Amino acid sequence: MNGIASRFDFKDIQEKVSLHLRPWHRSFQFWVRAADIYTGYKVFQVRVSFVKDVQKQHAMWERQHELAADKIYAMCSDLGGFFLKVAQIIGKPDLAPAAWVKKLVTLCDQAPATPFDGVQRVLEKELGQSISGIFEKFDVNPLGSASIAQVHRARLRGDKNDVVVKVQHPGIQELMMTDICNLQAFALYMQKTDIKFDLYSVTKEMETQIGYEFDFLREANAMERIHRFLYENNRKSPVLVPRVVQNLASRRVLVMEYIDGIPILKLGDEMAKRGINPGGKMAAAAKQNILKSLALAYGQMILKSGFFHADPHPGNILICKGSEVALLDYGQVKDLPDQLRLGYANLVLAIADNDPVKAMESYRELGIGTVSNCGNEQQELLRLAQTMFDTKLRPGVAMLQPFSEDSSIKKIAVESFPEELFSILRTVHLLRGLSVGLGINFSCAEQWRPIAEEALYNAGRLKERVEYESRVLSGDFSGEIDRKLYKKESKH
Repeated sequence: MNGIASRFDFKDIQEKVSLHLRPWHRSFQFWVRAADIYTGYKVFQVRVSFVKDVQKQHAMWERQHELAADKIYAMCSDLGGFFLKVAQIIGKPDLAPAAWVKKLVTLCDQAPATPFDGVQRVLEKELGQSISGIFEKFDVNPLGSASIAQVHRARLRGDKNDVVVKVQHPGIQELMMTDICNLQAFALYMQKTDIKFDLYSVTKEMETQIGYEFDFLREANAMERIHRFLYENNRKSPVLVPRVVQNLASRRVLVMEYIDGIPILKLGDEMAKRGINPGGKMAAAAKQNILKSLALAYGQMILKSGFFHADPHPGNILICKGSEVALLDYGQVKDLPDQLRLGYANLVLAIADNDPVKAMESYRELGIGTVSNCGNEQQELLRLAQTMFDTKLRPGVAMLQPFSEDSSIKKIAVESFPEELFSILRTVHLLRGLSVGLGINFSCAEQWRPIAEEALYNAGRLKERVEYESRVLSGDFSGEIDRKLYKKESKH
């Protein structure tokens, strides 16, 4: 063990020196590029205001979005780290312009990988043994690389099953904290000039949550806690949760069960490859089952437990045999206080019942401070709640534009927003992006109504108990799809 440590002492010092000036360079790069994108839109708004033809205006906006998309993509791709997470957040078909989505969606799987010698140094330093001493085989090429870590497939000595080894990128924590500080300053400027929303509180919660992601021991505990909750509260867990390999976890290395499956973004391609019509009835039924599984798992985690996986972006979701859904990466989890959990349960009922009075009450209970400059305040508050906390899009709406002139955010200024609610906001937003991507417009509030009622009843806030049963989609074609997607290995 001492030999391994001494062997890497010099390289550790060399890495620290080479990384010392990177935060300053990144800050300069961010502000130059952010200013260019922002001023580009401000100048364009002046130019387009002189054009009266609506179709010409639309064409001009499309071109402007394409120009901005190229610049945003270049910034996120070149800087990497935290900006890959920014791309995941804004690059959703229900929120961002189509030109942005088309460019940014490709960044989810394109984080630069750490060379294997760097991976080896981190792994052996953290676990105190050589790779060959722990693993019978270890794939040098990673299965994938994300903003904070990359994962490799391996097999432990004396074991028949494969595992996944998650290894943190060297020096990434310092860089991402620098990125968040820059984004917080930018958010303060934007909320004072352009957007009537408490963006700074949102970025503060991002800082807290991402700070947790650097501790893989915390992630291992979260994974085990959520696994236990979902399996104890269901006859069959709605999602698969990987098991942690005991005694092989540290702050920067995590070894866990390998789950075989198809990334959800590649499901349509895989169906077509197997002769299944991605737009047919079988595919539609499978997609609905996938969303129902995710909605049930998240409804139970958020409303029943309060402790939930807070990062359901497509890169963390696999479709497995039997059309089961696997949920990966527990670096971002949230533990809601009961007051917020029950306040949110009340807001879910308000949205599901289309009740503006109950929505106003829920805002006050949750500590969301608003100032209205419109006549129909109650209806706009309900619309704002639907925009922020439900996955369903209104009829005729293919994409949310929360900062457009017609948006509730323009009519209702959100002056204070509890930081802890951002994790729910982001989770619902990501689930909405998944539903839009799968071509299904569903309401998570309606799906979660029975769970919210149960939570409020158990807390003594509802007089009548509503029995909660998870409903299974009728006409399930998942078995037939499964037989086509997963042919027997003996045929190959």
